[in-house]
Amino acid sequence: MSASPRVLTDWNPENRETWRPAIAWGTLAITTYSMVMAFCVWFLVSAIAPKLNDIGFHLSKGQQYWLVAMPGLSCGLIRLVYMFLPPIVGTRRLIGYSSLLYALPMIGWFFAVQSTQTSYAVLLGLAFACGIGGGSFSGYMPSTGYFFPRRLQGTALGIQAGIGNLGMSIIQLVGPLLMGFGLFGMTWAAPQRQASGPIWVHNAAVFFVPWTLLAALLAFTLLKDVPVKANVRQQLDIFSNPDTWIMTLMYVMTFGVFSGFSAQFALIINTSYGKDSAFKGMEGLPAGAGYAFLGPLIGSLVRFAWGPLCDRFGGALWTLVSGVGMAVTLGWAALFLDPTHPDQFPVFLTAMLLMFFFTGVGNAGTFKQMPMIMPRRQAGGAIGFTAAVASLGPFIVGVALSSMDASLWFWLCAAYCLACAAICWFRYARPGAPFPG
Repeated sequence: MSASPRVLTDWNPENRETWRPAIAWGTLAITTYSMVMAFCVWFLVSAIAPKLNDIGFHLSKGQQYWLVAMPGLSCGLIRLVYMFLPPIVGTRRLIGYSSLLYALPMIGWFFAVQSTQTSYAVLLGLAFACGIGGGSFSGYMPSTGYFFPRRLQGTALGIQAGIGNLGMSIIQLVGPLLMGFGLFGMTWAAPQRQASGPIWVHNAAVFFVPWTLLAALLAFTLLKDVPVKANVRQQLDIFSNPDTWIMTLMYVMTFGVFSGFSAQFALIINTSYGKDSAFKGMEGLPAGAGYAFLGPLIGSLVRFAWGPLCDRFGGALWTLVSGVGMAVTLGWAALFLDPTHPDQFPVFLTAMLLMFFFTGVGNAGTFKQMPMIMPRRQAGGAIGFTAAVASLGPFIVGVALSSMDASLWFWLCAAYCLACAAICWFRYARPGAPFPG
């Protein structure tokens, strides 16, 4: 099947006699591992930002929101480039060089947090650079789709996106733990100081560097390319397909909200119930950093688990369920954003975690829909484009929370989810829908 050691020929996943599952699943394993590293980079700032003022930086609430939002802005722009790359550069080089790039912002943050003289402009620049982690998603997913038949697209893409998204949760969970001790015997990297004692904030950045280099090594030595080729001009035909634009609305609803509120979750908790809230000074207040990993963890695991269900029942049904569920839970959470007592926090937390659950359902549903309602190559481009737009979620949510009342923003998001659910029902999910998926 392979005319050269790096390029497969006569590759047709729909032909059961010639399709090689070992190649497809092996590619999925390596690219998914690399994507975990990618999402760790993308959400690195959300793990570090809540600690900056504790170690001597002097950032306002608005500056913190903007700092965490910046990777979302750059991610969206980078994805607009990555969406064209799979049929141009091939899977092997795409994954290999991307994995190498992830190390750069990590190393930058490693040095930046060791001096409180680092300017806010430099911090913004490093936050912008972290967008490469999320940006590569628009290349990874279409590339992986080339290796699997349509009957397994929901499962394969659900595994890659779901496990890959866990990087968001891993960095937010492991980051604070890594900050608690010296790492790798690097005695020359002195700890930072906070009121309660020394803290190694730089550990959260440097710990993952060796793992990204391993991902690059695996990609360059083990991955192969498929004979799917198209230049940029040929790929622009996705914009003439109305389903590209409608599915973009759906994915903004699911992944845009998921990534946006995941990035800002710790700050939302701190400003509504924690150290920066009206209850400041009271004992037993929740710390946002201790809960931030839960949202992306739940959403990612559900996205992974729901792939086979989408293959069985179709994606449109689950996208519809997601829209309705998200609207209800966002409205529920909005009622507790201006609490009268810290004891209301468990109710707010429950609403938010259920909202993250429904985002996972919808993320799995939308990625099953696109390969079903569009041609293979066009579906790959559409996946890349919708992912690019939706990845602006952290930026949009961060800007919104820094410029308007939080409860108003929650209600606006709930209304948007209901509108998307109605569109999904009419075009994709109802009996006799014109484009069932």
